[in-house]
Amino acid sequence: MTFIEQKAKKKKSEIVESKALEIFAFGFMFLVFTTSLTVLIFTAGCPQTMHRPVEPSKPEPNEVMPNEIEPNEVEPKQVEPNEVEPKQVEPNETEPNEVEPNEVESAPEVSFHDKCAGILSKFVDDNGMADYRTLKLKRQELKALLTEFEKLDPNEYKRWPKEDKIAFWLNAYNIQMLNIIVQNYPIKLSRWDLLRFWWPATSIRYIDKKIGGISRQKFYIMNEEFTLSGVERRFFRKEFDEPRVFFAISHASLSSPPLRNEPYDGQKLHEQLEDQVKKFLSSTLAFRIDREDKRVYLSAILQPSWYGKEFINKYSTNKKFKDQQPATRAVLNFLTNYISEQDISFLELEYYSIKYINYDWRLNDSSAKHN
Repeated sequence: MTFIEQKAKKKKSEIVESKALEIFAFGFMFLVFTTSLTVLIFTAGCPQTMHRPVEPSKPEPNEVMPNEIEPNEVEPKQVEPNEVEPKQVEPNETEPNEVEPNEVESAPEVSFHDKCAGILSKFVDDNGMADYRTLKLKRQELKALLTEFEKLDPNEYKRWPKEDKIAFWLNAYNIQMLNIIVQNYPIKLSRWDLLRFWWPATSIRYIDKKIGGISRQKFYIMNEEFTLSGVERRFFRKEFDEPRVFFAISHASLSSPPLRNEPYDGQKLHEQLEDQVKKFLSSTLAFRIDREDKRVYLSAILQPSWYGKEFINKYSTNKKFKDQQPATRAVLNFLTNYISEQDISFLELEYYSIKYINYDWRLNDSSAKHN
């Protein structure tokens, strides 16, 4: 083989090797490119797959959060002060004990009512009759009692509960009535009075005519001028709204509710008023039923023109006694709380007429019994 052939063969071999190298390099580069592209595709296409294993590690903080809730579980320990707050409520539970001082404060009120006890117990009997003759001889005692009413401090009175205020004015009214009668006792008839033969000789209407009206006589309580009609209108008809008081004020007459021989007292006022109503209604001068004539007899003081209208506010009804006027319905409704079941049945189911009993103005005087 010639040199030229050898050189040509060598060159040919170099060319083949060069081509082979190019092919190898191209293949290698293609492989690298393909591999890189695959890695990039894999990397870009699997973020979710990459985070999934990470997420289990993230719940660990979420699992730690219950531990963060533990401080909230510790907060019940902070709630313990709130549990202590019910202990702060205990003072509110202790408030009934704070009311006790108010009950203690009622002692002076009771002591004031007791100032009336001496006059009432000594000169009034269990039937509500008064010994005016003896009382007139002891009128200095009566005068001293009236002075107590006159000089009472209004600021002290304002602190009293409603029940004691009612008791106070009931006592004041009845004591003043006793005083007016004593000042004009015994009843003396003039020549012209004898012409009123239809008036009994002991009727307080003679006193009423002589002095220009019993209910108009002036007196002082807590340094303020009053009359019996003024007390009745201001307190009994307006302020107190307690119709039972009309069974507790005395008109010094036989048809009047009986005068009580003890003072009214705020601490037992309810029981005293209940007793007064029952006593009054037990009299045939106050209430009775004539079943044969189908007639109900009521005290004159229960007429609408007297005290009857004062029962409307508390005892009005449109469900029964529909054939009666509103004031009468209210009175009948009130009476059903104090009369027998038999009488209640008659009032609610029967047809009847109502007649008001003629008022007996004779003085409630027991002086003759003490002679």
